[in-house]
Amino acid sequence: MSPKPYLVLAAAALALSACAKKTEPPGDPGICYHVVPQKDGSLKYNKLVQAKSLEVCAANLEAMRIKFLTLGGNKQEIYGAYQANFLFLQKEGVFTSTSLEGPRYVALVRTGDGRLAIPGAMPQTP
Repeated sequence: MSPKPYLVLAAAALALSACAKKTEPPGDPGICYHVVPQKDGSLKYNKLVQAKSLEVCAANLEAMRIKFLTLGGNKQEIYGAYQANFLFLQKEGVFTSTSLEGPRYVALVRTGDGRLAIPGAMPQTP
């Protein structure tokens, strides 16, 4: 009996994903970085603050983003890194991933007035 075509495709996809590029952030304990993509494709890690949690790091990155916007900047989305996780500050909230190219997961969501909150922490209106 020959293997099913979808099993062959799944095995090929798995083999290719193992070879895919994986950019990992630094894992320094408690250090929050602002990450800046460079023109050559590399990343520059600027130490922002010492933070006790991912949420505190995200709040500091958000404060920096807002300050840049009030000073005339136009960068709506920024990257950060905290303890081997990338942070992606976007209009919908903060997403996290263990690699730059990997899947992103919701860490914080924006409330109706634009603040960041832990998902599920805000009461739902019927």
